[in-house]
Parts: sequence; structure tokens; C-alpha cells
Amino acid sequence: MLKKFSLAIVLFIIWLLLSGHFEPLLIWLGIASCILVVLIAHRMDLVDHEGHPIHLGWRAITYVPWLSWEIIKANIDVARIILDPKLPISPVLFRTPASQRTELGQVIYANSITLTPGTVSVATAHQIIDVHALTEGAAQEVESQHMDKRAAKMEGHMEEADADTVRGTA
Repeated sequence: MLKKFSLAIVLFIIWLLLSGHFEPLLIWLGIASCILVVLIAHRMDLVDHEGHPIHLGWRAITYVPWLSWEIIKANIDVARIILDPKLPISPVLFRTPASQRTELGQVIYANSITLTPGTVSVATAHQIIDVHALTEGAAQEVESQHMDKRAAKMEGHMEEADADTVRGTA
């Protein structure tokens, strides 16, 4: 029920921002259309944890700024490589483990790798991601597993593992 309610709220906020109409009749029609869309999505069984991942909301608040900073740093590195007359690239294709438990978590991690300039996720399968990197430095950054740990923490996986370690069950 919470997912359907939050989906209706998100749809209405998007509708309100895009329409810019604040007349009472149009607001009620917007609310009605958002409710209708949620009912249709529910009937089609489309409202799930992957389609509307509200459970990641609070952890994403810290992940998105961190990922944005990583993207900025990688942009600067790629710009330096492009502007260097020697063009010091050393392409690498490698596999890296993905410690996320769900497909959604692995997709978030693979997309984070691809969003970071200089690296591209080529394929994912069985908690392994094939990555192409422009330089060995970019490959080492991915292989350091820092981004993997941040994506797993956003998914909630690392918090559970940390709690097991504290209880002595790990």
C-alpha cells in the first residue's frame, strides 16, 4: 500500500511541476489522473520494489552526491587524457565482483560504473560485471571495490553484514 501511495504522490508532484497549473479544478483532475494511473499500474502488477524503489530513498540521498563527485573526478581525468598530446590510454577489459544481493542493486552498481567517464559496464551475470576501462588507473579504481561497497550499502546489504559482524554471527 505504501508503494502505491508514494507512487501516486510522486506522479502528482511531477504532474504539478510539469503542468504549472494551480487552479482547483485542474489540481483535482491531476489527482484523479494520478490515482487512475496507479490503479491501472496495480492491475497490471507493475508496482513493485524495482519499478518504484522507495525503500532506497533515504540511502540514495547520500549515494547520489557521492556518485556525482565521482563522476566529476572521472570527467577531469578523462579530459586530461584527451588533452594530453601523447593520449596516454591503456584500454582494459576485466571482470569485477558485485556484492549486491538483488538485481536492482547490481543494475545500480553497473549503471554507476557506466556513468563514471572512462569506464563502461559491458555485461552482468551471476554477481560479476564485465567492465571496459579507458586506462589502467580507471580499472584500478573500479577494482578497489569502493563503489561496490557504496552501492551495496545503499541497497542495505552492508548494514546487515556489519550488524552480523557486531553480533558475532559472521
